[in-house]
Order: sequence, then C-alpha cells, then structure tokens
Amino acid sequence: MLETIEPNPRSPWNAEACQSLIAELRSLREAMRRNAAAVASAADGLDPAQRASALNLAHYLALRRHDLRALQGRLAGLGLSSLGRAETHVLANVDKVLGILHRLAGLDWTVPDDEPVGARSGPARLAAQAQAVFGAPPPQRRVRTMVTLPAQVAADDTLAAALVAAGMDVARINCAHDDPATWAAMAGRVRQAARAAGRELRVLMDLAGPKLRSGEVPGAPPVLKLRPARDPYGQVVAPARLGLQPHDARRPLAGVPACIGVDADWLRGLQPGDRIELRDARGARRELGVIERTRAGARVECDRSAYLVESTLLRHHRRGQPARKTPISGLPSPAGGLRLQRGDRLRLRADGPARAAEPARPGHRARAAEVACTLPEVLSALRRGEQVWFDDGRIGGIARRKLKDAVEIEIVHAGPDGAVLRADKGINLPDTRLELPALTAQDLQDLASVVQHADLVGLSFAQSAADVHTLHDELRRRGRPELPVVLKIETRRGFEALPKMLLAAMRAPAYAVMIARGDLAVECGYERMAEVQEEILWACEAAHAPVVWATQVLESMARTGLPSRAEITDAAMGGRAECVMLNKGAHVVEALRALDDILRRMQAHQAKKRPLLRALRAWDASLD
Repeated sequence: MLETIEPNPRSPWNAEACQSLIAELRSLREAMRRNAAAVASAADGLDPAQRASALNLAHYLALRRHDLRALQGRLAGLGLSSLGRAETHVLANVDKVLGILHRLAGLDWTVPDDEPVGARSGPARLAAQAQAVFGAPPPQRRVRTMVTLPAQVAADDTLAAALVAAGMDVARINCAHDDPATWAAMAGRVRQAARAAGRELRVLMDLAGPKLRSGEVPGAPPVLKLRPARDPYGQVVAPARLGLQPHDARRPLAGVPACIGVDADWLRGLQPGDRIELRDARGARRELGVIERTRAGARVECDRSAYLVESTLLRHHRRGQPARKTPISGLPSPAGGLRLQRGDRLRLRADGPARAAEPARPGHRARAAEVACTLPEVLSALRRGEQVWFDDGRIGGIARRKLKDAVEIEIVHAGPDGAVLRADKGINLPDTRLELPALTAQDLQDLASVVQHADLVGLSFAQSAADVHTLHDELRRRGRPELPVVLKIETRRGFEALPKMLLAAMRAPAYAVMIARGDLAVECGYERMAEVQEEILWACEAAHAPVVWATQVLESMARTGLPSRAEITDAAMGGRAECVMLNKGAHVVEALRALDDILRRMQAHQAKKRPLLRALRAWDASLD
C-alpha cells in the first residue's frame, strides 16, 4: 500500500512556485517576440529559406540579454529543461517548459503558433546548412575536416591522394600565398584524388583581405653548413650528406638533408667514387665524395665541417682530364630578424628597410629599431597608449610617440631572452578602430580565380554587415551568387558585429563562419579566448550557421609528428563545430588521421553542447 504524502507548501511542485516561473518565462517570451518582430521588419532581402533562422537568432539574442542562472536552477529543481541547450529552437524550448509548468499548476495550455522552428526542425536546419556548405559528412563521422593545402600539392599527386585517403573533406587554399596558376593546380589535383577515391570534396579559397603585416627584414648572406655527426670525443661517426642537382631542378633529392644547384653538364660528368674539391667561406680546403649518381642528381658526403657560400666553386677532375668547375646555387638564406627585448623601442614606419637598433656612441644618439608595415594607412589611426601585437602575440608593445611617418612603440611583452620579429608577421591593433576595405584591390583580382575554381570563398577579417554585402555584390557581378561565403571572425570588431553579419549572410542560401582563433586570441586577449569561442558557437547554432574550428589544431603534430596533451583536448572540443581545420605541416597527413580518429570517438560522447550517455565499458558497475 502506498503511503499518503501531505502537500508541502514549500515544495517546488506547488502551484504558486509554478505560477511564479510561468510569469518569469512569459516576460522573457514577450521580450523575445518583440526582438524578433524588430529583426523581421529591418532584415530586408533575406533568402526565404533563412527567415526562420533569422527569427530564431533574434529570439536567442533577446533571451541571452538576461542573467538566467537563478531561473535555470529553479527549473532544474523541477526536473525541467534549464534552457541551456536550446540554441537551435529557442522559442519552442521556452514554450515546452511553459506547457509543463501549466500542467503542474493545473492550468490550461495551448501551444502558440508563432514558433519559427521546433526541437526537430531547428537541428535539421543546421545539418542542412552544413551539408550545403561542406558537403555530406563522411560515414561514421559527423564533423568534417579541412586542411590548408601546401603549395607542394600543385605538383604532387601522391600527397593529394594521401590527404583524401586520410579523411580530408574540405581543401583550403590560402590566396595570401602563391599565385592563380598554383591555386588552379592545387584545386585540380585534390579534386582528381577525390574522384579516384569515390569521395566528395569541397575547395575553399580564402581571400587574403587587408592583413597588416611586418615589412621586409633583410636576411644574412646565404650559407650552408655541412656538419658531420661526431661522438662525445669528437670522432666522426657519420659524414655530412648533400644533394647536387641542376640549377633549375624543381624537386629536392630524397635521402639528403639539403640540396644545392650546379651546372647540368658538369653534373653529368660525375661518377661514384669521384672527389670534388672546394675552398669554403673560411678558405679551408675540403673534399666531397660522390657516393651515388642518378638521373635526378648526385649524392655526396663530407667528413669535415664546411661552409658553402654563393662564391664557392666546386672543382671536379679525373686523372688525365682537365679540371671542371661549377658555381653553386640554391643556398638557404637565413631569415632576417630584429631581436627585441622588453623595454626596447621599435618604430613602425610607412616604408623603408628594416634596421636594427643602434646604441648611443660618441657624437651619435641611440636609434630605435625600425620596421615597415604592409598597410601604412593604419599609422594615422594608431593612438598613443594603444596596444600593438606582432607575430600572433609573441611580441607586444604600447604606442608611445607619433612621428611624421612612423609610430614609436615600447616593447612590453617578449620572452625572457627577447624575441625575433621577422618579415611578413601579422600585426594586430586591438584598441585601434581601423577603417579598411572589406576587399582589397588584390582580392578583387583574385576573385577571378575563386569563382572559377572554388566551392566556397573565405572573407578574411570580416568586420561589418557592409563587408558581407560587398562580397555578395562582387559574386553576383561575376555570375556566382550561389557561392557560399565563410565569414572569418578574427578581429574584435568582427566578433562584436557577428549577429549583424549573420543576418547579412542570410541573404544567400548557404554560408558558414570560421573561428580564426589565432588573430582573435590576440585581439580579444588570451584570457578571454575560451569565452569568446563559446559565444560564437552559441550564436551560430542559434542562426543555424555551420562553424569551422580553426587555427593551431594539432599544430605540434602537423609540424613535428608529436602532439601535446592539450592539443588532443582542443581537437576533441572542435567536435562541437561542423568542421575542424588543420594547417599545413610536414606531418599533416598523420595529424589528419589522428583528427579523424578523435572526432569519430568523441561524437559518441558529445553533440554540440549536449553530452551523450553512451554505455561505458571501461568499469564494472558492481564496484566489487
């Protein structure tokens, strides 16, 4: 016989408690409805298929203007949805909770007819958008993978096939590097590899955008050091090896750490066992022994250290024959750099060569180091006291003084031993309001290749709805209005303008968002990066916009073949997006295989913000 329990007036199940929650939720619902009405009246030109998504985004933004933590606790206490996983169907989720509360309070409830999406149709819209942009997901993996292609793919069928076989779903071509002919070859080879494997593949071409970078920094003279391996006692245990190829060779020889160019006729005269004489940069006499000769070149070795420079001549002779000489080419040029310490001054100039700092000497004052920037117009916008960051935040400074054609910066952030600023490194001005064009003159030229070869186009440094409209107009003018745009969020202004840019993107049938976490972390602050990327994921889910989780995913593994523990966790977190991007590296194929495995495993445990309770086999439930 069941025990009779007397009603408890303090119980959260009583009608009064339910009615209090109903009143609070009705107030929230009305605010959401008003915001959606305002968005609907202002959002001209929306694609008809995007209207429900725009209303859902408006509902979500209105809901998140309130601190809901206390309300969530009270709802969870009743065993109800706490509204924490309702991004794709915000109003429908609120209405479902309201309906249950009405039943608990003994009140009538009629489901309203103004819900734009439901618990099933909201997630279905997001899945459809992801498929329209990135293609169908591969079997057994819900999240797609994207890889930034190295230029090597343009001439390497084997690498293209390896990337496709390892699970690449989207190939990214960065238009900030290489040229249209190379981009066309890269796109062609990965598409050919995908067709051969019977797989679908999309090509994203990223416009470079108005990227602010450091100017040229002259390097040291080219030099190649040959260094044999020695044991702790200085005895040679393995000679230094070098490849010799014709001056115009395109691919380096395998099996040697470095290659240099020589005259083709001179090279054809070499045979295994021959000796090659040279006098190195120090005037030391050295010999290279030919150990192998192939159609592609020759492999040589040396058992003493040698320094080869541009003026070095190689001398080959065989008994009874005159000596033959050849100049050399293809020596590595050490990248130039300015070493900066905390407290140093650096002048950011409009143009001119970089210069290292010069200490004071009799009759001369000290000179600050100098470097140019690629967008000199930003110097007029930079104000005293504003932050300046270089090279993804490795070097940081504060603008201290404005000069006629430069801004003097005090370095306040660098490693204990300083840091080296090299050419073509990113510069971020998070405090400075920059009015830069959405598309540069170079971007407009590059669009001719994009509309010909791409399935998606990346809008770099997107900062306003007007930027999105500008790209849409250009695509329409070039006959590709249907080309999905990927909004790259990589500045603070871009993050702040995200909702308006989402609405602007909804003028097209399909689009996506990339969280470009490198520049974004510098712009917003590393301490805030975790919070920022979460907020972008939430807003995009409410807009049914698929997201690319990008920058430094498994970066150590792609470069060295060895991942860090933190990278594995970060890659697993990326499974909450619809696509995860790897950057190029010598071990990118291995990194791609690892990413594929991580995403397959994690999709059994997590879907967006929702944990999935797959049966755990690791432990015995009895605890005996």
